[in-house]
Amino acid sequence: MRYIEFGEQKAKASEVMIGLMRIKEMSVPEVTELIEAALDEGINALDIADVYGRGTCETILGEVFAANPGLRDRVFLQSKVGIRKEPDGFTWYDFSKEHIIEAVDAGLARMGVDHVDSMLLHRPDVLMEPDEVGEALETLKDQGKVLDWGVSNLNPAMLGRLERRVPVKLATNQVQLSCAFTPAFNGAFNVNMENDAAIMRDGGIFEYCEDRDMVIQAWSTMQYGYFEGVFLGSSKYPELNAKLEELAEKYGVTPMAVALAWVLRYPAKMQAVIGTTKPSRVREAARACDFELTRKEWYEIYCSAGNILP
Repeated sequence: MRYIEFGEQKAKASEVMIGLMRIKEMSVPEVTELIEAALDEGINALDIADVYGRGTCETILGEVFAANPGLRDRVFLQSKVGIRKEPDGFTWYDFSKEHIIEAVDAGLARMGVDHVDSMLLHRPDVLMEPDEVGEALETLKDQGKVLDWGVSNLNPAMLGRLERRVPVKLATNQVQLSCAFTPAFNGAFNVNMENDAAIMRDGGIFEYCEDRDMVIQAWSTMQYGYFEGVFLGSSKYPELNAKLEELAEKYGVTPMAVALAWVLRYPAKMQAVIGTTKPSRVREAARACDFELTRKEWYEIYCSAGNILP
């Protein structure tokens, strides 16, 4: 396993990160087995959010920590706040000082912990008031409840607006990326052209984060579109799957590991979030850090997904 130095605390966090969005229906022993399988492979980074299962996932994780003394200290723990869901299903975003503080405290209570290593503002609230956000972030950091702060799905303009007024350094930005979801790279390759691929949809998120030494956490690393499905084995991506299988054979790993290695090949501080609930898949994912794709192989995968270089 490879590791990065995360945030101001310079915590040792694995490049592969276990996403716990789907543990709502799992038992405490099952989640324990999943986390222990990850730790056995050197994967110590866990990602969760208060909105996952409307708090149920954090509660289950808290039960896992309670049943396994010392486990909390063995992991890099990250959660997220900012998305609100009403009983009727209506969803909205809230970066108010009051909500951020209340949500963090509630999440810590559910997980039975006194702090998290990283906390993200989950999706952009365009009504955010940066000074108010800054007060919340500084308060929780001073209290020792959040060691490092980050964001999720914010573009460079939003990040810049926060960074100018927030008194804490933002450590990470969690954004969508996979072999079959590459709008940020498409715009970079087709700069100053008149085709649709030239549209810069994100304002240069990857370049912005790398320039500021922010960790880029890629989510939906096995998905195409916006939760449209998994590309591995999909009839929609025959050329991509053929290339992944070819390289998997070369490196002695599975196509999943190659797909994750493709994400991690971007020259920045990278973490790839995987949402599997199966220990066997965790072991497959860990192999992504055992090798590095060549530049040519990276481009071959990019093009096999249907992309055309100008």
